[in-house]
Amino acid sequence: MTIAKLALQALLGRRRFFLLLAFPVLLIGLVALVTALTDGDAAFEILPGLGYPLVLPLVAILAASSVLGPEVDDGSITYLLSKPVSRYGVAISKWLVALAATLVAGALPILVAALITGDSTRAVALFVGAFVAGTTYSALFLAISAVTRHAVIASLMFVLIWESLLGNLFSGIAWLSIGQWGLRVGHEISDQLPDPANLPYAIIASLVVTVVGVWFAGDRLRSFSLRGED
Repeated sequence: MTIAKLALQALLGRRRFFLLLAFPVLLIGLVALVTALTDGDAAFEILPGLGYPLVLPLVAILAASSVLGPEVDDGSITYLLSKPVSRYGVAISKWLVALAATLVAGALPILVAALITGDSTRAVALFVGAFVAGTTYSALFLAISAVTRHAVIASLMFVLIWESLLGNLFSGIAWLSIGQWGLRVGHEISDQLPDPANLPYAIIASLVVTVVGVWFAGDRLRSFSLRGED
């Protein structure tokens, strides 16, 4: 709990927190504007096309990099790792904070924006999918933050090139896209969402990436302290 509180303080006390709020506010405003000018169906298309491959992962990047990245950058992580606590416990605590921030500032605004379009069923479907994708994104980006000092840049490249650009150009990328896995889970609730991949595969792949991501972050922190580097 102490580690989680410190991570939350680090997240709320940085300028990134305002960026964390800016993306969902802009998304909700855009959906509301399009709904007012056209109709709910046209506005709804923004969410799986923009909310999932861009807004949600950007929020996850900011959250995950804020709870771990700064400590790695300034070297203060060594003080934390000098304490007799499990490195995996540290990773799990920080992931839970990043996950909570991702769900509040990423998944919840997608639900609000979807409700503005006027269909509660597809809104719930989008939220469930965003919950799945946000959980996986936060674990992956936490692992990246534990590996490199340039975690934000590396994560942005993954989102912009793989999830957004290539994901929209090639249908086969859906099998390796976290956002598409979330959409596939949400499709079970509302068939108005895309059906990009096999459901069991989407669920298993999300679980594997989440577990491996958090485990890898903990393992990286363990070897981090043993070598005394950074």
